[in-house]
Amino acid sequence: MNKLYIGKIVNTHGIKGELRIKDNLTTKQKNEIFKIGSNLIIDDKSYEITSYRVHKDYDMVTFEGLNNINEVLFLKGKKVYKSKEDINLNNEDILDSELITYKVKTTDNIDGKILDIEETGNNYKILRLLINNNEVLVPYHKEFVKIDSNKKEVIVKLL
Repeated sequence: MNKLYIGKIVNTHGIKGELRIKDNLTTKQKNEIFKIGSNLIIDDKSYEITSYRVHKDYDMVTFEGLNNINEVLFLKGKKVYKSKEDINLNNEDILDSELITYKVKTTDNIDGKILDIEETGNNYKILRLLINNNEVLVPYHKEFVKIDSNKKEVIVKLL
């Protein structure tokens, strides 16, 4: 099974088994990934989502059969994945966990690689790249970054 990293369970919320997930998804992606009735994968085990809501900067979910804080405490700190086959996103919507595997080329045709994608604030991201053995930070913005999902390639404009 091919799975994509979604985020991490950072805590529980309340006493009814609700979990707090921190991720770097856009709102459109969240609606697809956290659909009620769909599954999330934690430690190679599948859990069906029974409720979903957004609270502050977190995605709040409950799972089928886990209705009490004591039943979900073991999930705290775990990484959350989604089966790639279960995600129906357009070609323009690429998850950060998938984008990090793409090849990098600059507009000057120099190869590089993505080290990390960092969120710096509300919906602002920076790509941390390795180009010519130098670490380079590039705003994740259409003015500087073009993504070719067919070639699995990121074209970066450096200043």
